[in-house]
Amino acid sequence: MKRFTTGLIVGKFALLHCGHEILINAALDACEKLVIVSYSSPELPGFSPDKRRCYLQARFPQAQVLVFSSEEASLWGIGPMPHNEHDDDSHRHFVALLCLQKLNIMPEAVFTAEDYGDGFAQVLSMHFHQQVSHVRLQRESGPEAVSGTLIRSDIHKYRHLVAPEVYAHFVHRICILGGVSTGKSTLSVALAAALGTESISEYGRERWEERKGHLIFDDMLEIAQTQLLRETTARPHRYLVCDTSPLTTLFYSLSMFGRAEPSLKELACQHYDTVVLCADDFPFHQDGTRQDDSFRQRQQKWYIDELTARNIPFLYVTGSVEQRLNTILANLIPLPTDSVHLKYNSMIHTTQLKAKKQITLSITDR
Repeated sequence: MKRFTTGLIVGKFALLHCGHEILINAALDACEKLVIVSYSSPELPGFSPDKRRCYLQARFPQAQVLVFSSEEASLWGIGPMPHNEHDDDSHRHFVALLCLQKLNIMPEAVFTAEDYGDGFAQVLSMHFHQQVSHVRLQRESGPEAVSGTLIRSDIHKYRHLVAPEVYAHFVHRICILGGVSTGKSTLSVALAAALGTESISEYGRERWEERKGHLIFDDMLEIAQTQLLRETTARPHRYLVCDTSPLTTLFYSLSMFGRAEPSLKELACQHYDTVVLCADDFPFHQDGTRQDDSFRQRQQKWYIDELTARNIPFLYVTGSVEQRLNTILANLIPLPTDSVHLKYNSMIHTTQLKAKKQITLSITDR
């Protein structure tokens, strides 16, 4: 039996770092049930509620996680959400209302690593008409002490202070697409080497070889899931290069079986920060396992049609591996901060490969 029935931790978790995790794990050890609450007004750029919810749930599935926006707080009748700069008491009373009116809980303990915890527990005790304990963990002090401010100053430099599942949300993911024999795998490896990071190999190809070219319908969803699992368990630095995506598996499922699992269709909506489509501008190479050049052409057209229909901009690369690599690198412009600007100054293809546009994207929600 644990010391407390219900415990509470409140924070922005922008981002979730090892100091937070020590505190949360201590609370989990002391409580039968732990509720983690996260809100921020205003939201910090790049740390949306969805992103915070995702990595908190991934790291602590055994806890109840509530991450919400100011709009949601108003809808629940507990708003307005106090501004981050408002006094401590505003936040204390707000959280007390949240516990009573939204979460329907009266925690017996709050866990913090801050001085404000004593006053927080006192206000909760007043609202709940019962004693609420403050459990404080000591934290390091000084300019190099672990903090969200320190890590946000350069997420990639301080990535060792966050869990891989958290850092994955701040990695720029590049997806390499193209028909068979368009040089995807070679380009992926070369690009990853140039960027000093990892490339994720195409699992579908491996499965195809394992089954000696006799894939069944049930393989399709597993291929897509395994491909994504490889992405989420990778240990990249700043960039992650992905040789194909579940969109590729969706093509094969539709092409081979005329249908696709709904779950596979959902996985095919996976977002990538940069999508590269390799041209079929060199002779088809038959390695003994591939279909013919007409299949490659059909696959190329499907990618162009599908990406266009999904309104996904893509960088169309042509020529040798070196030329393709240079094209991609010229369009990836890392900034010294934790944001990245991408400039697509090459051809953004329409279905007929005629339109030429220039798009500049500022990625801030990373």
